[in-house]
Amino acid sequence: MSTYSLIKGNTPLLISMPHNGIEIPSNVAKKMTPEALNSRDTDWFMDVLYDFAESMGASVLKPNYSRYVIDLNRGVDGENLYPGANSTELCPTTMFDLSPIYLPDIALSDSEIQSRIADYWVPYHTCLRETLSQLKQEHGYVILLDAHSILSVVPRFFEGKLPDFNFGTADGKSCSPMLTKAIESLNYQPYSKVCNGRFKGGYITREYGDPKNDIHAIQLELSQSTYMNEKKLAYDEELASQVKPYLKNMVKQLIGLDKKQLSES
Repeated sequence: MSTYSLIKGNTPLLISMPHNGIEIPSNVAKKMTPEALNSRDTDWFMDVLYDFAESMGASVLKPNYSRYVIDLNRGVDGENLYPGANSTELCPTTMFDLSPIYLPDIALSDSEIQSRIADYWVPYHTCLRETLSQLKQEHGYVILLDAHSILSVVPRFFEGKLPDFNFGTADGKSCSPMLTKAIESLNYQPYSKVCNGRFKGGYITREYGDPKNDIHAIQLELSQSTYMNEKKLAYDEELASQVKPYLKNMVKQLIGLDKKQLSES
């Protein structure tokens, strides 16, 4: 069973899309509510938005299965990355609007969670770790872009409307300051931008970012209002065509950085 796909590039950049998958295996689907089967909290169309990345030489890693099966951007220890905040679990039981994912009287056993870790989480993270290691060996350094998107308004996680571009670097711990400066120096107008606001980078950014060892990680949480009809969960070609050049420019900037620049403080 293939649980993810990897496109190997020829630059030091790896783009991870841990919430891009939408498949739900039958043994899980039969326990879910009809609403949950739509997997509506997916980071929709990340692979379509970044379809230019392969031709630019970036490696792209994406899962086949929904975050409702298991959240690849959570640690297996279940640690809440935002202490005090109402966050979803490794194997989520509620959708972003707090409605249940599972039918009444369905509870996930520890053995089922462990099985999902083995079947989905471990393969993805093994590939992620190995690819980072290979790219670092080939280029002397590696940059990880963890690509996400989310509804522009989710009261469970934040007040009001989310900025358009939300970068996270674990408050500067996951990458070189020069990488952050390079990204922040770009022109995002008319879109809004923030770094280390509500989203500071999830498990992947924090776990794999190791700038002292030439592994630089940054997360982008893109507001879905920039490229899709949020109510219909439909891709909007007109909107997407406007934001794509900014994403392409960002990827170009990341690929253009070299080890010497990233070593500067």
